[in-house]
Amino acid sequence: MKILIVRFSSIGDIVLTTPVIRAIHEQLPNVETHYITKKSFAALLAENPHVSKLYVIEKSVSEIIDQLKAEKYDCIIDLHKNIRTLRLKQSLGVKSYSFDKLNFQKWLLVNFKLNKLPEIHIVDRYFGAVKAIGVKNDHKTCELTFNTAHVINTQEALGLAPKKYLAVAVGAQFATKTMPEELLISILSKINHPIVLLGGSTDVERGTLLEQELKNHSQPVINAISQFSLLQSASIVAQAKTILTHDTGLMHIATAFGIPIVSVWGNTVPELGMYPYYPNNKELYSIHEVKNLHCRPCSKIGYKSCPKKHFNCMTLQDTGAIIADLRERMDA
Repeated sequence: MKILIVRFSSIGDIVLTTPVIRAIHEQLPNVETHYITKKSFAALLAENPHVSKLYVIEKSVSEIIDQLKAEKYDCIIDLHKNIRTLRLKQSLGVKSYSFDKLNFQKWLLVNFKLNKLPEIHIVDRYFGAVKAIGVKNDHKTCELTFNTAHVINTQEALGLAPKKYLAVAVGAQFATKTMPEELLISILSKINHPIVLLGGSTDVERGTLLEQELKNHSQPVINAISQFSLLQSASIVAQAKTILTHDTGLMHIATAFGIPIVSVWGNTVPELGMYPYYPNNKELYSIHEVKNLHCRPCSKIGYKSCPKKHFNCMTLQDTGAIIADLRERMDA
């Protein structure tokens, strides 16, 4: 049996498909599992032992449609479900299965604060797409595999021993999912442990500011933002004692390594189903959010700035609770 799994983006979403990839590979005899994604996210799957072949695109599926047709797939598992994947499925003309995006329920929650969403994680919804081919959720965590070339020796590269530092994902895709710098500084300044700042090219200015403001911190503060590749950053996360993160890709990467997670939520809400996936150990993560705001969630993804201008979902965070949570996990 030859299967094509489809998920084009983004970091967290792709990591969250890995339990499905594993379950297909382990539960179906003689299966050949192919995966198609965008080139910018291919590294997340390049070394996955359950992916037989990885197809990547720059912008359009048309770049490789002839190759995909030649594969003669038995079925397609659509874990993205949009116009692009619809066209792909129509082009290949084979049986396909999709997950329920629950867009109407999300719309009700965002626009009317009426929560009709089922209390299930998106991974469980992904598994709904493979139920028809006899694959069940194995209730194991996400996976991220990479070769030794991407493994960072933290002692040499950062001057820090593994499991002795706090990793901090300083940014997120949207500003409304991100703590203001002054809030993050007030939290990190109270943590008596080494800190490693992580992020991408869009977080460089933010990282420089944090590094400057924390220069008198009692422990080392290492600014590793945009200094390492995605997989190298994942390696640093994998060796952290705990990670402080927003609702972002590194949060989901941390689950692949069993790292304790302290997550801080702004305009998005866990009810959308994208919270840390630890099906067998809920104590490995905590969620900090400002509840009972009439304007939250204002979006299922985010904005460049708060539509209401007050940004209460972040500015009203209980920093004392976040600090206490971090201290407890770092001191454990």
